[in-house]
Amino acid sequence: MSSPERCPCDSGRAYRECCAPLHAGAPAPDAERLMRSRYSAFVLGLTDYLLASWHPDTRPPVLELDPPGVRRWLGLRVVTHQPIDADQAEVEFVARSRVGGGSAQRLHERSRFRRIEGRWYYLDGR
Repeated sequence: MSSPERCPCDSGRAYRECCAPLHAGAPAPDAERLMRSRYSAFVLGLTDYLLASWHPDTRPPVLELDPPGVRRWLGLRVVTHQPIDADQAEVEFVARSRVGGGSAQRLHERSRFRRIEGRWYYLDGR
């Protein structure tokens, strides 16, 4: 898959300057950037990145994404980014998608993130 010009995470920046460095292994500077990079990874089908950025205590052994072309991601809106302490944060967001020709769906989640040895990881969401 070729890299998009505009970053899928709706930051308004170019992909190469926004999420691409994180997808290539750079650590996210904060939980919000990690969450945005994970959204972009869902859009781009980067299963390995999603698993690598998932906290080891809650990471599933396998992650299966929809086959290419089934789910179309429509946009991301970050509601809040709330640091709890130096190594914990919450990010509330709304992600919209559509499966086939169906109605748009909204995923409204408050995600928890933890930092281990300088790297942020997705812990869980509700």
